[in-house]
Amino acid sequence: MDHGTAPCDPGRKARGGGGGATTGDGRVIPGFPWRLVTVDIDGTLTRTHGWREIAVAFDRLPDFERSNRLFHAHQIDEDTHLVDFLRIAEGHLLVELEGVLERTPKLAGISEGVAALRASGASVALLSHNPVYVVDWYRHRFGFDDGEGVAGQPVEQGRIGAPAGIHADKPASLGRLLARHPVPTSRVAHVGDGWSDAELFRRVGAGIAVNAASREVEQEADLALRTSDFWDVVEGLQRLVPSD
Repeated sequence: MDHGTAPCDPGRKARGGGGGATTGDGRVIPGFPWRLVTVDIDGTLTRTHGWREIAVAFDRLPDFERSNRLFHAHQIDEDTHLVDFLRIAEGHLLVELEGVLERTPKLAGISEGVAALRASGASVALLSHNPVYVVDWYRHRFGFDDGEGVAGQPVEQGRIGAPAGIHADKPASLGRLLARHPVPTSRVAHVGDGWSDAELFRRVGAGIAVNAASREVEQEADLALRTSDFWDVVEGLQRLVPSD
């Protein structure tokens, strides 16, 4: 696929349009239609899987790779897969893990893009299967308004505890965000790269697939991007308008 956009599925909700959120020099212009933009983390904001970076740093790469193999072979479900990842962090200091998050390769321009979306009237929230402590780090680091992650792995006295009661459910997380940011779902855009994101694409006004590993995920989106810069996401949102 070329860098930029893939053709939209003509049956999807959003349609291309003119106008946009900002001019080239960053000044806000009117007409940006999206009131809530939700963004995945791993594979979307990052250039590699964040938990692979954590596994390498904590000398647990074989555990990461084994869980991936079992999950992709449909031998374990998503919750078990997530628990396997969270156990990699168990017992480590939060500050250690945050150092890995800082070093993880990411898209350029995240802070600038988030700021432009906020200046154009949108709330910008993380929506991830990552644990709350990872979501909180990204939220504070890049200026997101809000975030939803998976509860069930406490951090006590600066140390990451054992995961318990883990359940990944992005539609439920979206519902909690909408309770705090009450806007019509037709004015929500989601940005992600995986199957759990594709499920959200069907529930909101527009979906943007970013560096998705699967062609099928791209086909569920209104727009598919191959990029190393978050500003391309901002420009993609400018080109999509709700069908209502």
